Amino acid sequence: MLSGRALALAVLAWSLLKVVVRRLFDGPSGLALFRENYDADGLPPLSPAERAALPGFSRCIACGRCDLGEAERIAASRGAYPGLMTVVLASSRSMPDFDAAALALSHVPEAVLAEKEQTCPTGVPFRELARFVRSKASAARALALDGEGSAPADLALAAAAASPAAALGPSSADRAAPEAT
Repeated sequence: MLSGRALALAVLAWSLLKVVVRRLFDGPSGLALFRENYDADGLPPLSPAERAALPGFSRCIACGRCDLGEAERIAASRGAYPGLMTVVLASSRSMPDFDAAALALSHVPEAVLAEKEQTCPTGVPFRELARFVRSKASAARALALDGEGSAPADLALAAAAASPAAALGPSSADRAAPEAT
């Protein structure tokens, strides 16, 4: 019977042999294997450009400055939008719920995201993050579509598109919670 180092080498050699044989004769690998493993979770793969952008999204230090002036949008969303800081933190960490993040971001106009980029002490690119989240939500919905071409997330996003957030300008939101200097 083998023991110690000899046993470890035998187990390692056996594992290597199994991996080599499996790769030669078994099914999918690479992106196909990724899709097989994660499509059901609604986790679409990232492009190299998206992967390079992730560190910028993760720069948020949870200071809350981006939430200043968001009270009206938060109230108007009826729980769908908890504030920009929360959305950024949830969207830039492991396996976010892209549909929920896209729904929350639908309550924030592009112009407000641009303003918030100027106030962020770490320079989180809010508009780029919003585009990324919307893109991934769309890709996740495409993975989850049933044969009839509709998914529950589509209904939630359609309802969000009719939200009153577009009517809220940055000036009315800023009146709700004035910015501290």
